[in-house]
Amino acid sequence: MTDDSNLVLKAHSLQAESPRIVLASQSAARRGLLESAGLAISCQPASVDEATVKRECREAGLDVDATALTLARAKAARIVAPDAIVIGADQMLSCNGEWFDKPEDLERARAQLMRLRGQVHVLHTAVVVMRDSVEVWRHIARPCLWMRNFSEEFLDSYLRLEGDAVLSCVGAYRLEGPGLHLFASIEGDHDAILGLPVLPLLEFLREQGTVRT
Repeated sequence: MTDDSNLVLKAHSLQAESPRIVLASQSAARRGLLESAGLAISCQPASVDEATVKRECREAGLDVDATALTLARAKAARIVAPDAIVIGADQMLSCNGEWFDKPEDLERARAQLMRLRGQVHVLHTAVVVMRDSVEVWRHIARPCLWMRNFSEEFLDSYLRLEGDAVLSCVGAYRLEGPGLHLFASIEGDHDAILGLPVLPLLEFLREQGTVRT
């Protein structure tokens, strides 16, 4: 990945000259959401053993919201960036009390989508902001999505069209792509569905003076 840690703000940017903003993620969707809002950011992917964190959270009796926040916090805490705003984010999916992970292959993606078919599920989208290794803000959004009762023929066509792209998404769909055809109804913040609740985050950044008011 290209080193973009020394980005220069535009002369008429809505963003203050300091502190700089670091996104602890390699997600193209999250990066795109922030850059579309006119923010100059650097991306530093954070390596976290998500399976272990989830197991430990379950053993501690934490619910899915708390687990998503724990993962987002762990990612932000991995980044060493003095006097910078570090944004960590994570997204989990729950349906009828079951937690879902990113499918490992297309066979598992198909099985997961069959289980979600005709059901409503929740995307628990968490964001944690840290500065100098101290958590300064957290937020969780819970958009609800109703998956329609599609045919297996449609599902097979969808998976052939999308291919391995579905393996990078916790729901095995990209709502910004053909995955939209899977749904009958959607309720909640579209940005949060894509992976980052941008409006609450921007409000926090304005309160901190990082984004101009």
